[in-house]
Amino acid sequence: MRKQKGFSLIELLIVVAIILIIAAIAIPNLLRAKISANESSAVGSIRNIITAEVSYNASYGSIGFSANLVDLGPGTGNLTCPTTGPSTTNACLLDAVLAAGTKSGYAFGAKGTIAAGSGLITSFTAEGGPLAFNSTGVRAFCAGEDGVLRVNAQNTVAYTAGSTPQDPWATGCTATPWGVL
Repeated sequence: MRKQKGFSLIELLIVVAIILIIAAIAIPNLLRAKISANESSAVGSIRNIITAEVSYNASYGSIGFSANLVDLGPGTGNLTCPTTGPSTTNACLLDAVLAAGTKSGYAFGAKGTIAAGSGLITSFTAEGGPLAFNSTGVRAFCAGEDGVLRVNAQNTVAYTAGSTPQDPWATGCTATPWGVL
């Protein structure tokens, strides 16, 4: 009998099959971990928007809250705050990435609502949802001037960058299927 060198075809097929089984188990867990990380980032981003809106309202009391998300950042097309300093259209309260409307697989928007007769923006809605449902996230998040973060676990649609949040605040983010996070 000759001494066998190397592996037989059967042995190689068994090793490949074991690797495929391990991959089939591991890949879905990695995707769920990515979705979870994106959702955690989205919650943090909505909280940052709430903080920025409150700061904007304190800084520009004659306007109230900001009219949109872009106003909270360094301004359209800017990556850093202008050398002239913050203003009502580039308050420099959010980073340029979040103010542009997308971050970590989520699309964000913020919208201020003008009170009738006063001209002041007395309320706002901030909302974020997955760019690709079941791929970058499965839940949408929103908040308003009360600072309470809400979640929509029944979300089944993908959001688009720069999407306009629900308006007005009282009938959008606070109604079913939105629940407090």
